[in-house]
Amino acid sequence: MKIYNTLTRSKEEFKPIEPGKIRMYVCGPTVYNLIHIGNARPMIVFDTFRRYMEYRGYKVTYVSNYTDVDDKIIKKANEEGTDCKAITERYIREVEKDMSDLNIEPASAHPKATEEIDGMIHLIQELIDGGHAYVAKDGTVYFDTTSFPDYGELSHKNIEDLQSGFRDLKVSGEEGKKSSTDFVLWKPKKEGEPFWHSPWCDGRPGWHTECCVMAPKYCGGRLDIHAGGEDLIFPHHENEIAQYECAHGEHFANYWMHNAFININNQKMSKSLGNFFTVRDITSQYDPMVLRFYMLSAHYRNPLNFSKELMDSAKTSLARIMTALERLRDLEAKNHGDTMTAEESENKKLIEEQVQFFNDKMDDDLNTADAITAIFELVRLANVSVTESSTKAWTEYVLKTLETLLSVLGIRTEQKSEDLDQEVEKLIEDRQAARKAKNFARADEIRDQLLKMGIVLKDTREGVKWSRV
Repeated sequence: MKIYNTLTRSKEEFKPIEPGKIRMYVCGPTVYNLIHIGNARPMIVFDTFRRYMEYRGYKVTYVSNYTDVDDKIIKKANEEGTDCKAITERYIREVEKDMSDLNIEPASAHPKATEEIDGMIHLIQELIDGGHAYVAKDGTVYFDTTSFPDYGELSHKNIEDLQSGFRDLKVSGEEGKKSSTDFVLWKPKKEGEPFWHSPWCDGRPGWHTECCVMAPKYCGGRLDIHAGGEDLIFPHHENEIAQYECAHGEHFANYWMHNAFININNQKMSKSLGNFFTVRDITSQYDPMVLRFYMLSAHYRNPLNFSKELMDSAKTSLARIMTALERLRDLEAKNHGDTMTAEESENKKLIEEQVQFFNDKMDDDLNTADAITAIFELVRLANVSVTESSTKAWTEYVLKTLETLLSVLGIRTEQKSEDLDQEVEKLIEDRQAARKAKNFARADEIRDQLLKMGIVLKDTREGVKWSRV
């Protein structure tokens, strides 16, 4: 497995700290609103990475946090006249619903920042004692970036250039900084804000500190992989590296993975432009698996353009795969024979070639875009090589292979147990009777009526199949 490491700007062979095990930490959302599709991309991408590495035999400890103390959360609570905990608990439930809809596996741990304050205070004190942080007159604690010679290594920024660029950006309340690039580790409380006691003042931690505490605690030490969106490279992940490495004297993570942004109709997603979409906006119009499939149709390091036309195309493509699965399941229930024929055994080599192609592409820095082409080739092979005269052994082999690879991509394939109400059942029966009586006009009329109700019919050799739009 080769991974593109943001730190070295190159693909590197993945070598775990412990053989057969992976410690992976992915920065999670700040929980003050519904997540948008930009939040969903790293969730889907790195869940897929986890699934693939487990498929390859690794035991993965996968941790993703919730930032549940932040200016945006406080603002939301004040607007609603409630407390921050009510806001964060509500939106954690909403995030979990979206993640479940998108078939994102629960993390090994989902730590919350507010439950790790003691660990953050301890880390900050260590940095002060080591000469890497200092306390301003008002009790604010800053990290001294000049104390860490490698500051800027992840984002490949020169600290002198950063200091020059930030010099004119100092805002009110930052007069205690020694350097323009220094960042807050602890900030004094303000009226109406949640706060905790500390040796320096009553207040709360800076955002960049929480992951430095939670990642090693819940992953079991320094990380194999730290991941997130590319917007986190600087300053968030850069500042995490500085704190962790100054406190622990070792690398925070061996590999840094970052996914690219999502654009909407070739424009940056923005509330001000009116092209801002939550996951809930999209899944109200499409099956969540269509969104997941679409997200994986491009390489994670490439910008992803989002549009209705492209989503419709993804819907059509996924429907083609699901139709093939449905047909294979029907044939599996009907076909007989526990031993493959000579021809089927020969065809098995073609299936194995596609599995190897899938693995090779996934091994190449999680190239899901190319790996998906193996799925379509398997669908083609299934459609031409699995028939009513095939053995059950061959039918089952092709079906299980396709299901396994789709599971690696996190595409939910189990059939939904949906009960048509009596009205719809009656209409389908009436349509069948009209066709038998050669009253095709009435049959078409019923088909159109069902379509308006969101029911699509498909006439197959196995009978009438239906699905919801």
